[in-house]
Amino acid sequence: MTALQVRVKRLTPSATLPSRAHPGDAGLDLCAAVDLDIAPGETCLVGTGLSLELPRGTEAQVRPRSGLALKHSVTVLNTPGTIDEGYRGEVGVILINHGRAVFEVRRGMKVAQLVVQPTLAVEVTESQTLSDTSRGEGGFGSTGR
Repeated sequence: MTALQVRVKRLTPSATLPSRAHPGDAGLDLCAAVDLDIAPGETCLVGTGLSLELPRGTEAQVRPRSGLALKHSVTVLNTPGTIDEGYRGEVGVILINHGRAVFEVRRGMKVAQLVVQPTLAVEVTESQTLSDTSRGEGGFGSTGR
């Protein structure tokens, strides 16, 4: 199988290129390009020092790292964060500290993972009716009754 090519531009010389920790991993590790502290309950935008050129018909999702969530109660706030194929700015990771201690982000630290996915071309068509299903309008916990 041929791998998709994602072009990556370093915006700072010390930026770390995304990479897989293990063959077959779905996500590429994203690393911080800055040092900063996130106080308990606070949110910070962590720069990666990278910009991307995604293949046509794809998007990239910024997802949390389970180790940060489990060990430090730190996660990606808008998960998954979406990077559209036409975006060429710096990739940033919005981290929130749900823990009780200050979380120290240091350059080169793995802060999130990047998953590249195909996108579907969608055409929106207005309709006055929708087909019936067994679920109907039930949502937001309706199956837990």
